[in-house]
Amino acid sequence: MGVPARGVDGERQRIPGTLRPVPHRVFPMTLPKIDLRSDTVTKPAPAMLEAMLRAEVGDDVLGEDPTVARLQSEAASMFGMPAALFCPSGTMTNQIAIRVHTRPGDEVICSDLAHIYLYEGGGIAANSGASVRLLGGDRGRFTAEAVQSAINKRTDAHLPWTRLVAIENTVNKGGGACWEFAELERIRSVCDAHDLAFHLDGARLFNALAATGESPRRFGALFDTISICLSKGLGAPVGSLLLGSTEQIARAHRLRKLFGGGMRQAGYLAAAGLYALEHHLTRLVDDHAAACAAAALLPSLPWVESVLPVESNLVIFRLQAGTRAEAVLAHLAHHGVQASTMGSDLVRFVFHLDVPAGAVERIHAAVRSFAG
Repeated sequence: MGVPARGVDGERQRIPGTLRPVPHRVFPMTLPKIDLRSDTVTKPAPAMLEAMLRAEVGDDVLGEDPTVARLQSEAASMFGMPAALFCPSGTMTNQIAIRVHTRPGDEVICSDLAHIYLYEGGGIAANSGASVRLLGGDRGRFTAEAVQSAINKRTDAHLPWTRLVAIENTVNKGGGACWEFAELERIRSVCDAHDLAFHLDGARLFNALAATGESPRRFGALFDTISICLSKGLGAPVGSLLLGSTEQIARAHRLRKLFGGGMRQAGYLAAAGLYALEHHLTRLVDDHAAACAAAALLPSLPWVESVLPVESNLVIFRLQAGTRAEAVLAHLAHHGVQASTMGSDLVRFVFHLDVPAGAVERIHAAVRSFAG
């Protein structure tokens, strides 16, 4: 049997007595997934990878990695603090800070929504032997008066010594809520009056700075220690920094070793952090704008009960009774949108630099088509 000839348009022509060829079809390219589960899902941009490949490295456990040293110096300088320590994760920087500031049997004051309490594996008890005094408030933000009322008298032998106040900015479970700086100043005054340390879990602090216009140095002057994350909105693959005094960071360095966090040629990772600090700060406002745009439709949907105010890159909304979060996630995933839950009736979207163009329109189309 001969081979069918081709016409001028390249299509095969049918010869009598042969099978009809299947016509050529052009299928649309698969749209990229929209992964809103967290801003930790980002991957290094090509330029960041290039910076990592070019990094000068050494053994950081021996204090010989120049790129790690540069990252620590630049981060500390940005916040006007004396020293910094590069660690694998924000959980480690937070837990090291708690251990620096407390002794076994002491008490930590924090929000009932705090990441250090809810999502760090019970580390306050396991790593520091400390107890916790939880405060309620507005989406994870409490007042100086609440702190004042929660401080235990050190003359009462029945009570743990209140030693540390820790806040989270932005508040993850509070929908990315940003603290008012004036309230933080009032809390600082209470801490000073009662000889308490003040720690900031700044996992998304750069989002708060972008949203409020505050300067890093104002925060550096207010807190004893600050944890900042490089692998969320800034898009680095790994790493957080603990900032503090020279003495505190020297103690933290010892604790990092104790916790198993010493890294050898860590400069490859530090180079990604340096690139992130130099190139990814100003674009955070784009994530905030996308979060606001995506959230705008949600209150009109019959299966959505309420939406937390959107202040940064997080959107958290509560479902009406009878609507299962798992069903919402499955429907979204079918439409190429991945999200996460923060409880049986809460769904969370997190916007970041790897969210593709046109995402808001696709998210709106996906939520509109959910029957509830």
